Amino acid sequence: MGKEKKPKTNKELSRFDINIDSFGEVKSNMKIDEINKFLNKTVDDKKLRDRDDLDEIKGEEE
Repeated sequence: MGKEKKPKTNKELSRFDINIDSFGEVKSNMKIDEINKFLNKTVDDKKLRDRDDLDEIKGEEE
């Protein structure tokens, strides 16, 4: 097998790596809290758009 190319990613996720081991367990080199902070900051969640406290929530994550 040759080396696999890494997909293009956001610079903040350049060190992110995720694999599934032989037992089906997901292994990652980043904590889920770090991933959630990134997602909260960069992804528009249409379920949360109309919340009055959305800016406060995003502000806490930064």
